[in-house]
Amino acid sequence: MMTLLILSQGKCGLSKGITRYMTAMATGDLMVLVFNVIVSQIIRDYFPGSLLKYTPACRLSVFLQGLSLQLSIWFTIAFTFDRFVAICCNKLKARYCTERTAIVVISIVSAFNIIVNIPLPFRYEPTHVLNNVQWGCRTIASYITSPAWAAHRWLTNISNMFVPIPLLLLLNSLTAHHILVASRARRALKSSRGGAGEMGRDPELKSRRTSIVLLFTISGCFMVLSAPITVIHICVGVTQLVAFQGSSSLYVAIRVAFLLMCTSSCTNTCIYALTQRRFREEMKNMFKSPSSLFCKAPYIDMGRC
Repeated sequence: MMTLLILSQGKCGLSKGITRYMTAMATGDLMVLVFNVIVSQIIRDYFPGSLLKYTPACRLSVFLQGLSLQLSIWFTIAFTFDRFVAICCNKLKARYCTERTAIVVISIVSAFNIIVNIPLPFRYEPTHVLNNVQWGCRTIASYITSPAWAAHRWLTNISNMFVPIPLLLLLNSLTAHHILVASRARRALKSSRGGAGEMGRDPELKSRRTSIVLLFTISGCFMVLSAPITVIHICVGVTQLVAFQGSSSLYVAIRVAFLLMCTSSCTNTCIYALTQRRFREEMKNMFKSPSSLFCKAPYIDMGRC
């Protein structure tokens, strides 16, 4: 919430396109924390009398959990691709790296992931019906045997696990290579012109370093924290293991991997604070005078503040 409020002010020295992507990532991360942690892990386990005992609420929760994870993943990929174009594709940069394109990309990613997750609620049926009220959720019998559900499982696994990490590695590798080559060429040019003493104060090189630090820390943390759950999914898919005991080592590994994946939704705010000086300044201003930040938020009547 703090990240969304700070980014909405547009005072972090970032372009409008980057701000859109970072706001989208913060929204996806917040959804993961709400639906995959608070609702799924806390309310479900420690508040048995909650609305989740009703089948419609349980189905909606499942849909929002799957959607939240995919939005968090693909917003990160969209941001990484935008930075790749901005740094490596000079001809395409002017047309692609704009606020309008960011809005279009975010909308397409959101719509695609909503469509992919629409079948999830239909995976479950009520455990029992009492007085025409559906209670509980259990997986339908055809989920394991149906070819349609098998195709949907493969689609979600590819979208969530198998594509994101290799794609991020490829984009980051190409971006890093381009930055290193361009920086060497710039240093060589300045040295030939007798400007070796000014290279340390070169604003262009400083801007590139800031971009690569922000890009690599965001996508790098995501890859490190998401890799364990990806490895487990691959192992389970290869061994065709579909059931396990609650005390088994596989269960513990899955719970730890899920914890790490959810933790990746908590790191971006820390990354912004560590890499962006203006973001840190806005955080300090928020802590000093929280009311002033809310008064400056969009869509709030300034006359009432």
